[in-house]
Amino acid sequence: MMVRLCAVSRQLRFAGSPGCGITAFAILLLLPLSLHSQGTASLHGTVRDSEGKPVAGAAIHLQVKDATQAQSVQTDQQGKYSVAALSGGVYLLRAKGAGYSDAEIPTLFIGPNEAKNVDLTLLAIKTAESQSASARSLQFFDEPRFTVAGVTDTTSLGGHGSDTIVRTRESIAKETVSLGKDPANTARTADYEKDRDTLLALLAHSDRAELHHSLGDVQEKLGDSLDAVREYQRAAELDPTESYLFDWGSELLLHHAPEPASEVFARGNRLFPHSVRMLIGLGAAWFARGSYDQAVQRICEASDLNPKDSMPYLFLGRIQSAEITTSEEVVEKLRRFVTQQPQNAEANYYYAVSLWKQRKGPQDTANSAQIESLLRNAVRLDPKFADAFLQLGVLHSEQKDYARAISDYQQAIQANPQMHVQIEEAHFRLAQVYRQIGDTARAEAELQARNQIDKNLAQEAERERHEIRQFVYTLRDQPPPHSP
Repeated sequence: MMVRLCAVSRQLRFAGSPGCGITAFAILLLLPLSLHSQGTASLHGTVRDSEGKPVAGAAIHLQVKDATQAQSVQTDQQGKYSVAALSGGVYLLRAKGAGYSDAEIPTLFIGPNEAKNVDLTLLAIKTAESQSASARSLQFFDEPRFTVAGVTDTTSLGGHGSDTIVRTRESIAKETVSLGKDPANTARTADYEKDRDTLLALLAHSDRAELHHSLGDVQEKLGDSLDAVREYQRAAELDPTESYLFDWGSELLLHHAPEPASEVFARGNRLFPHSVRMLIGLGAAWFARGSYDQAVQRICEASDLNPKDSMPYLFLGRIQSAEITTSEEVVEKLRRFVTQQPQNAEANYYYAVSLWKQRKGPQDTANSAQIESLLRNAVRLDPKFADAFLQLGVLHSEQKDYARAISDYQQAIQANPQMHVQIEEAHFRLAQVYRQIGDTARAEAELQARNQIDKNLAQEAERERHEIRQFVYTLRDQPPPHSP
């Protein structure tokens, strides 16, 4: 099901566009007239309200970033707008409608020849009292209500076809919330069972949100994920706080129900537009559904809420690692990450990978020196960073610097023996290098080592599947922001 997002303070939807839609208010500002006549890019879309109805006569403004002159258009009776003859660049986007909150996209990338589609959603202005009442109303969840009765298989979703993509999707949505807990700990299990019985007795006399939420926590620890989902849902229905909504959404996500999870996160984002983790959860749900573009858009929005928070960048880097190419928006976000945190090994690595994937091919060596510098920073800051050593090996192999490539791959193998997926790839790439230099004996030895690891790769790949899912899950431990 497609999820419509409402711009309470800032939120929007880029339909079919690769990249990050950054914020919330649905505003669009246009380039100076002199630039418009020189370009062939265009921007179009539809403006709707929170119920999906078109907003006619909304003012759409677009201007070049840091410029003063803007061009404006209005939506037609179907809520559609269009701006042509744009030059490629970075824009500020703004939308206004009578009776609606303004919406703004402070950083919108448009390629030189791109026909970009940006659909916008404006939220009707309400008084503080009516907003508070709405937030507490059970009507918020009346349509639709989600009850998970089974596990949805998301491994066969369309789109990107590699095993890496599938593993990354699964890591967001497949495992239960009991993952990482020790089911053999009978003493704690007995305690949880006692807690469950106590909470059930209390609920028999008082149907309170905090009791349902606590029971959800207990059911999760006992491994009863379906019961945990139901308890988190009931808690959020009774009291739709940021924490309760996030826990409900993340439980759905972890239980392979990304579609209802995306709906819960989207509605939570509407109520709590300044919650970084709500947008990250929404991005994770979209990625689990097979939509890389939507996922990236939401994570980018999260990074703009608090540009100094490393969490969105790390998540963005991880889902990017499963893609063949990357977008200008992703590159810009990861550049900002490493600029703000130059001593962060992952910041250096993910920005290097984004630049690498942005290349036009092996012949494109314009950023090779910068990529190598970033990767060397990453391994200097974290000598056990196997992925960074592996990427250095790929770089040097492409440059036909086989001696350094061999060293890089060997260091990738030695850096972290637990990173079996990376070690398997390093052995395979080492075999290729040895064949290039005519050392068939070593090439065969590396292939044998790779094949031995490959026998257990399905089991070891579970570590990858856990990584992003656990990343979303740990967001639950962060203190939630207050709704404005």
